Amino acid sequence: MDRREFLRLAGGVTASLTFPRSPLRASMETETPQEGPSGWKVYEVTTRVQVVRPVGATRVWLPVPLTKDTAYHRTFGNSWWVTEGATVGQWIDPVYGAGVLWAEFPEGMHPAIDLTSRFATRDIAVELSGAGTAKAEDPAVLVRYTAPTALLPTDGIVRETSAAIVAGAKTDLEKARAIYEWVVTNGHRDPKTRGCGLGDVKFMLENKALGGKCADLNALFVALARSQGIPARDVYGVRVGPSALGYSSLGKSGGDVTKAQHCRAEFYLAGHGWVPVDPADVRKVILEEKGGKAPDDPMVLSARRRLFGSWEMNWLPFNYAHDLSLPASTHGKLAFLMYPQAETALERVDCLDPENFHYSIRAKALG
Repeated sequence: MDRREFLRLAGGVTASLTFPRSPLRASMETETPQEGPSGWKVYEVTTRVQVVRPVGATRVWLPVPLTKDTAYHRTFGNSWWVTEGATVGQWIDPVYGAGVLWAEFPEGMHPAIDLTSRFATRDIAVELSGAGTAKAEDPAVLVRYTAPTALLPTDGIVRETSAAIVAGAKTDLEKARAIYEWVVTNGHRDPKTRGCGLGDVKFMLENKALGGKCADLNALFVALARSQGIPARDVYGVRVGPSALGYSSLGKSGGDVTKAQHCRAEFYLAGHGWVPVDPADVRKVILEEKGGKAPDDPMVLSARRRLFGSWEMNWLPFNYAHDLSLPASTHGKLAFLMYPQAETALERVDCLDPENFHYSIRAKALG
């Protein structure tokens, strides 16, 4: 299955092959992105995974870059190496289009897999004044991104909260901006949160626990927007480069990005398409930038304005998926797929437990 088939496949079809020990490469196109006003940056990201204590048959799943190109992202291809004797499959989730590379290792085998992905990004900013001329989104897609998920309900306390937030707002743009400002003002980044957080919006609102990290705060924006009928989605990914805008907290210098996972958000606005937002990163600037900044610091205010309608694309987007049933998994659905995942015959391995699940992610700029 070549890159075009893998990335454009509409359904959830799995192709399984047995690979020898030497690296086998998927088709990788060498297209150079056309230079745009902001230019394109090309990156290569390599993820290496080992399951330390396999029990019985062991499976590993790795997210790949977005399977459909966007105004800010183009995928060029994926290549991989696995332990000899493993079964490998490429799969695209039929609901959200999330791309996954997975491998199954029989009992007695040392589970190891490397995945290398190449892609290009460019900064994006959506001009929100005026009516806009963007092509309309497929209505079925908009329905999908207004629907509730297990951790993003749209009724009860979520709808009650959003109704209070948007009181007086007349348009979807005014409502989305009110929700964004409310999350920035009332949320906070909690450095003790494990990983990027869980994104359990109902728990956060019921317990007035509005601290967390990106998967919490941006999920809060998404659920509140959906409860008002505004299509919105989380975008799960990883930071791969430094910020060119002077924010040391909002970038990585390349090299080891193993702990640089970051979730962003988008909402849909007729005439403008999908609009990027990131209230969680505003709170990250407040907490971390140069030892911490006051909410009214000029650097914070600049980030607050910029992160409603634009993203700096020093970041690799993986997918928009929620409640994901991984192929051949026997341990239930995932709330979202941003980290490598693994299962043994006994359990799903904790992806944040380095004692049992070793992985590294390295990024480098190619041009």
